[in-house]
Amino acid sequence: MTTELEEARTLRRWPGLAAAGWGLAFAVPSFYWALGGLAGASSTIAPSLVELARERDPGFVAILWITGALKFFGGLLGLALVSRRPWGRGINRLLQFLAWGGAVLLTWHGGLFVVQGLLVETHLRDLDPGLRSVSRWYTYLWGPWFIAGGLAFLLAARARLLAGISPSDRRGLRGAALLGGFGALVLSVGATVAGVG
Repeated sequence: MTTELEEARTLRRWPGLAAAGWGLAFAVPSFYWALGGLAGASSTIAPSLVELARERDPGFVAILWITGALKFFGGLLGLALVSRRPWGRGINRLLQFLAWGGAVLLTWHGGLFVVQGLLVETHLRDLDPGLRSVSRWYTYLWGPWFIAGGLAFLLAARARLLAGISPSDRRGLRGAALLGGFGALVLSVGATVAGVG
C-alpha cells in the first residue's frame, strides 16, 4: 500500500520536476547571451538577433536578462507545483493561473515556430535561402522545446490540482487556471496579429 502511494506521488511530481528543469535549463542560454557569449548563436538563432547580441544593443541585452529571469522563475514555479507544502488558497490560485498561462504561451509560441518552419520546408512560404538552416533549428529544436515546456507546465498544474485538494477548492483553482490560460491565449493571438510574436 505504501509503495503504491509513493509511486502515485512520484507520477504526480514528474511533470513539475520536468517543468522546473525546462525553465532552469532554458534560462542558461539567455543569461549566457546577456553576458556576451555568442558560441552557437549564429547557427541556431535568427541573424538579426545575433547581430543585436554582438553589438551589445542595450535594449536587446535587457530583453535577454528579462527572458532569462522569466525562465528561471518558470523553474521555480515548477518546483512550487511539486512542493508538498500545503499552500493557501491564494497561492494555489496564483500557481494555477501562472502555470496555465505559461503553458498556453509556450505551446502557442512553439507551435508558431513549428508551423512556420514546416511551411518553409514544404515550400508553401518563401524564405531567404541563407536563413533555411536557422529556420530548421526553430522548426525542429526551438519549437518542440517550447511545446515540451508548455506541456510540462500544463501537466504539472493539473497534477497539483488533483493532489489532495478538496472539490470545493478545486472550483476556484479551475477558474484561476481558465483565466490564466484564456488570458495567455488572447495575449498570444493579439501579439501574432500585431506581428510581434
